[in-house]
Amino acid sequence: MTNPADPRPSTPPPGRTPGNWLLYAALGVFAVGLLAIVAIFLTPILTDGEPGLWLYLGAMLAPVGFVLALIFALRSGRRSR
Repeated sequence: MTNPADPRPSTPPPGRTPGNWLLYAALGVFAVGLLAIVAIFLTPILTDGEPGLWLYLGAMLAPVGFVLALIFALRSGRRSR
């Protein structure tokens, strides 16, 4: 049984976009960080050199993406009043 007095719409208004951009940014940043970690491990196997500093700096993007995903989860889980 539905409640006709419920003011909440079932779909978001057409003028507002969902806040999924933060999730997509978090996934992208996390993926780049994971690729840098894989490259760090593959560099000594495939070449005789050591990984560059840019790979180590890129690997630090993985935890940044994780934190962004946590922020997205906390923001999207809040109830609106």
